[in-house]
Amino acid sequence: MNDAQKDNLRQAALQYHEFPKPGKLEIRATKPLANGRDLSRAYSPGVAEACLEIKADPAEASRYTARGNLVAVVSNGTAVLGLGNIGALASKPVMEGKAVLFKKFADIDCFDIEVDETDPEKLADIVCALGPTFGAINLEDIKAPDCFIVEKLCRERMNIPVFHDDQHGTAIVVGAAAYNALHVAGKKFADIKIASTGGGAAGIACLNMLVKLGVKRENIFLCDIHGLVYKGRTEDMNPQKEAFAQDTDMRTLDEAIVGADLFLGLSGPNVLKPEMVARMAERPIIFALANPTPEIMPDEARKVAPNAIIATGRSDFPNQVNNVLCFPFIFRGALDVGATQINDAMQLACVEGIAALARATTSAEAAAAYQGEQLTFGPEYLIPKPFDPRLSGIVSTAVAKAAMETGVATRPVDDLEAYKEKLDASVYKSALLMRPVFEAAANVSRRIVFAEGEDERVMRAAQAILEETSELPILIGRPSVIEQRCERLGLDIRPGRDINIVNPEDDPRYRDYWGSYHEIMKRRGVTPDLARAVMRTNSTAIGAVMVHRGEADSLICGTFGEYRWHLNYVTQVLGDATHHPQGALSMMILEDGPLFIADTHVRTFPDPEYLTEVAVGAARHVRRFGIEPKIAFCSQSQFGNQGEDSGKRLRATLRILDSQPRDFCYEGEMNVDAALDPDLRARLLPDNRMEGAANVLIFSNADAASGVRNILKMKGGGLEVGPILMGMGNRAHIVTPSITARGLLNMAAIAGTPVDHYG
Repeated sequence: MNDAQKDNLRQAALQYHEFPKPGKLEIRATKPLANGRDLSRAYSPGVAEACLEIKADPAEASRYTARGNLVAVVSNGTAVLGLGNIGALASKPVMEGKAVLFKKFADIDCFDIEVDETDPEKLADIVCALGPTFGAINLEDIKAPDCFIVEKLCRERMNIPVFHDDQHGTAIVVGAAAYNALHVAGKKFADIKIASTGGGAAGIACLNMLVKLGVKRENIFLCDIHGLVYKGRTEDMNPQKEAFAQDTDMRTLDEAIVGADLFLGLSGPNVLKPEMVARMAERPIIFALANPTPEIMPDEARKVAPNAIIATGRSDFPNQVNNVLCFPFIFRGALDVGATQINDAMQLACVEGIAALARATTSAEAAAAYQGEQLTFGPEYLIPKPFDPRLSGIVSTAVAKAAMETGVATRPVDDLEAYKEKLDASVYKSALLMRPVFEAAANVSRRIVFAEGEDERVMRAAQAILEETSELPILIGRPSVIEQRCERLGLDIRPGRDINIVNPEDDPRYRDYWGSYHEIMKRRGVTPDLARAVMRTNSTAIGAVMVHRGEADSLICGTFGEYRWHLNYVTQVLGDATHHPQGALSMMILEDGPLFIADTHVRTFPDPEYLTEVAVGAARHVRRFGIEPKIAFCSQSQFGNQGEDSGKRLRATLRILDSQPRDFCYEGEMNVDAALDPDLRARLLPDNRMEGAANVLIFSNADAASGVRNILKMKGGGLEVGPILMGMGNRAHIVTPSITARGLLNMAAIAGTPVDHYG
């Protein structure tokens, strides 16, 4: 990297911290404070009631305050990253960053506290005095050996988890990486020899973790800046180093490295030389974790040991040992069960959870966040990526379980599976709302055909379908391409073994398919030659014919291309007197709950009869999610105040709906703000028939509906489930090109629901 590039990176980092407002954190209220009533509850006199409850039972603090989800990141700035002793104030950007990671990855609120105190006992006094404020303490960037003293005193005196991440977080992630590296190398903890550099907090903690995992202490050779730690050495020793002192004549890393299976470096740049690597055991494991420059660069190590398994602390090489894989989730599990400490069992559970996740199939979300990287378990993928959304559910649940089993949980959870589902729901925004749909789909084994079977998102969705549902995915595409891509993506599924394939280029059913298509379309200008061409090139038409012939139960298409193009073939093949499109319904999952939008795609300017069908279909589908529909017809016109086309059509729609008894609530025509604000609506029309905010918005034209859908998605942070094609008997759904693999899984669950549940 040249000087200009370095300067650009520096300026970009500084601008990131300065704009749009200084720093990386702000405090947001979780309760409304809009009027005098709210004020009297938030502060005097109402706040006194919560105070008295806590005085009577201190455990109630987790019920009435944020304490149970609040962590302090505490540092005195004496050992900050690779910057050294820069002082408490200069460490603040790092501690703010740590707080951001807590919130992002585990939804834990966090205050960063920088303390200008270098005496470890006084620092421990300060931290202990903060106990009433926090549910847990994360010690950070405190130099060794002071960090050992501070942690020990705080753990002894505080009845909440105290965790020094530089020690134990690093040790947990190193333990997980070592576990999987040994698995790849075919070695065992009990048999390996370790040569380690770095006698600081992280280095000592990692060695202690490896001992807990089965490494024999006599097989560990620790070196620091003065050389090998040996029995009788007096220079720069402390009890933590003394625990790894060897009774040997060796004095250098160059001697200790001979025959070592694992090199563990938490020291400084270029400590491990290529000639040392050459003297290590066969298939050496090298964890060169110094930042920003490791003890040896991976390419240098591979020159002498091509089959070496290598991890670093850097993000630009495979196997980054990153503490963010650990600390958010170990705290999440500890806080949720009210743990009084983070003990060895909880740490080992964290190790096992992280290691196991790396060996599982990579999630689509992680793959999207790390495009272009090979995320298949093996020498270059030993530990999962921080953006793998499964970390929270797997690791936090394992930690909570260990806390309960070892008796340190004061608020044990009754149902660990339900707890994991709750954690998953906090990561996958659609999980909770989709649960009744998945439960309904679990009772049958419907065959779902995907038109764009060679798309990565489709293949990942197919993997998830097999793991999470009883449905049977069918992919349209070339088997060789699908197999090659599955292998490259690290997916377990293979054509012909796990999933059925329809090959447009060469399928024994080709004649049957074009014959069926021609029979349907022969009176609509399709000749046999054209039917043959369509069945070779048009995967949407092929999928629709499969459903028509009873070889699949539902079609999902639309990951590329224009919606109405797909709709044309779906309607041609599957439309009949009973089944015809009744609009596209999208569920937008927002911060305050779901909001359904229709018709987003099918009919540009719907007439009143069509809008009536949209409303009836939307009410039926919304109930599939366990939600009682409240439908608002939205227009620029408000309760008859305008005579334009939009208002006229919606008023005519209400007259049709009113002509028969309906089992759902509807009202209109109105502006969107009136639909969502019941107080405003009451002022405009005091006797309106709707209570509360609408949860379904039906617009008088597709442009408006689609525009609102996209604004909510792009600017409102909404997550879309859909579009759901109503009126086709659940035989086809057309998605949009922006859909994710998780979105396709959700659509497969919707498509997998028995037809008697759907319309």
